Amino acid sequence: MIAVLVALGLCALFAPPVIHRMGTRGFYLLALAPAGALIWVIVNWPRAHDPPRVETIRWVDSLDMNIVLRFDTLAAVMSVLILGVGSLVLCYCAHYFDSVRPRVAVFGGEMVAFAAAMFGLVVSDNMLVLYVFWELTTILSFMLVGFYAVRATSRRAATQALLVTTLGGLAMLVGIIMLGERTGSYLLSDLLADPPASSGYLQVAVVLVLVGALSKSAIVPFHFWLPGAMAAPTPVSAYLHAAAMVKAGVYLVARLAPGFGSFTGWQIAVISLGLLTMVVGGWRSLRELDLKLILAFGTVSQLGFLTVLVGFGDANVMMAGLAMIVAHAMFKAALFMVVGIIDHS
Repeated sequence: MIAVLVALGLCALFAPPVIHRMGTRGFYLLALAPAGALIWVIVNWPRAHDPPRVETIRWVDSLDMNIVLRFDTLAAVMSVLILGVGSLVLCYCAHYFDSVRPRVAVFGGEMVAFAAAMFGLVVSDNMLVLYVFWELTTILSFMLVGFYAVRATSRRAATQALLVTTLGGLAMLVGIIMLGERTGSYLLSDLLADPPASSGYLQVAVVLVLVGALSKSAIVPFHFWLPGAMAAPTPVSAYLHAAAMVKAGVYLVARLAPGFGSFTGWQIAVISLGLLTMVVGGWRSLRELDLKLILAFGTVSQLGFLTVLVGFGDANVMMAGLAMIVAHAMFKAALFMVVGIIDHS
């Protein structure tokens, strides 16, 4: 896992000169990076009766900031989406961009870096390290959504997405610290192996973590940033807003649901707001005429549905939720790319 992260990071650094040298065909070469990481995921797929693969790098012991990566089935499923869809979208970029400008070359590096940050997010067992990757995706999203920097709409959309997800992330950081200090461990595996009993303190901590998760996945009342982010180029919408970034919050809900699904605050925040988001997003999508906005509000609705499924707390419903996460990433990314072809033409 550490080797995969390092390899993706190096590819992101070398992406701009590759694009400058090869033109838009360089995106095909960049696509080999997440494709190679996907092969690693498939070869090392977790077996049912074996313990999850764990890799550790000692870092800041006094702050419990050791880098602990854990590769279990949920991380593997999310990695397939992040790396598989990321590789296909990079191939799509080879024909989406007509010419190579300096910003296009940097764009390729940002896309590969985003794949690395998302992979690090889903395999992080240490919640503080997870938060670092969480904010890296926020920063890279800001740069990708604001690709057309000369346009006021792009700058405004990028800033709005940055503010909403960053503020949600800061609330999540407070919740993570509260959970870690109360339970004595910042590892998700320790937290879920022996979930603490419900109390007012823990209810507040869990709700703060959920604020970060729900803001990332555009759940009401944080849903407004996602339609605005449609000012981004179509590859960004197909990758970040269908398969990767917006799934980060759903992933965190799925990760924490077995331990905290019975909490009252959890039920109110996840189930109620998820159902409300499903209805509001679907209703708004029926009132739009722009193709990307129709897909954006449809995505908001489906994210609400996914949040309810993975946050319900039942194992069978969770399996249905995981199936829907994979299905949604596949069909929505394809729909965004088709709309991109129409817009481009």
